Amino acid sequence: MVRVVNLKKWFPVQKGFLEQMLAGRTDYVRAVDGVSFEIRRGEVLGLAGESGSGKTTIGRLVLRLLEPTDGKIFFDGQDITDLQGEELRRLRSRMQVVFQDPFASMNPRMRVGEQIAHPHKIHVTATPEERRAVVEQMMEHVGLTPARQIYDKYPHQLSGGQRQRAVLARALVTHPDLVVADEPIAMADVSVRALLLDLMVRLKEEFNLTYLFITHDLATAKYICDRIGILYLGRMAEIGSLKDVYRTPIHPYTRALLEAVPVPDPKYRRAVAMPKGEIPNPINPPSGCRFHPRCPFAQPDCSDAEPELRELAPGHFVACHYAEKFV
Repeated sequence: MVRVVNLKKWFPVQKGFLEQMLAGRTDYVRAVDGVSFEIRRGEVLGLAGESGSGKTTIGRLVLRLLEPTDGKIFFDGQDITDLQGEELRRLRSRMQVVFQDPFASMNPRMRVGEQIAHPHKIHVTATPEERRAVVEQMMEHVGLTPARQIYDKYPHQLSGGQRQRAVLARALVTHPDLVVADEPIAMADVSVRALLLDLMVRLKEEFNLTYLFITHDLATAKYICDRIGILYLGRMAEIGSLKDVYRTPIHPYTRALLEAVPVPDPKYRRAVAMPKGEIPNPINPPSGCRFHPRCPFAQPDCSDAEPELRELAPGHFVACHYAEKFV
């Protein structure tokens, strides 16, 4: 359904006039720097990584909320990289987003039902009565009941879990093909996170959805994803089926991330050396492999050339010069 080819997004660093004159150049934050992947129809593709890895930026690029610096984005075979105006508006009825913070993504001055109806009002011609019926039906689907009463409430009158359900209803009211879910349960109480994930899985089956699921929590990704891509400093380190990546992680960064997932066993001892130091500055990333300054297995030539994403097993791709040693 979606194919991303060598996607890049560099953000210029804001400087004062004098600083810019003295530097003589513009510096860029390389948030996404040459990422390629595909999202298959009907699947849940996860993007995981630490803060600053570029996963949220990729989601916004796929939705065309940001303009890419370079690269191509294809949706159902159509190049959508440069779409504008009416063509872009029609495309957006087929792709929607669920943001991380339901408190910030809802207008406190608008009634809940009106906000859920907003995308439908933009993309679908209907009478007010028909639109309200569609919205109330979608509210019932996501568990916002009784829908007739909640429709006229304001966001502050809902719980955090109810707000996230309202955001889900708003994303699905136009019956999109693709939903980009950016940390959709991060702000929810622990007690309702599993319920929200179960709801997303049910809605996926019910409406034949495809998800791009963005998360920093590998335990959450394991619950919902079919395939997962691991990002590090704007580059794809590893991508494959959930089973392959979790059972046989190859890239040292992936292995370290999985070892960092808490295990409820006081006798458990970590088997993988953890990364050293902090994430490098994305304005001036390391040469060669971007993980080499922190990699416990780095070799001298790791800083010379950037590793290509190679297929080491069917559907399992890794960007590491010495990946065969970890298979």
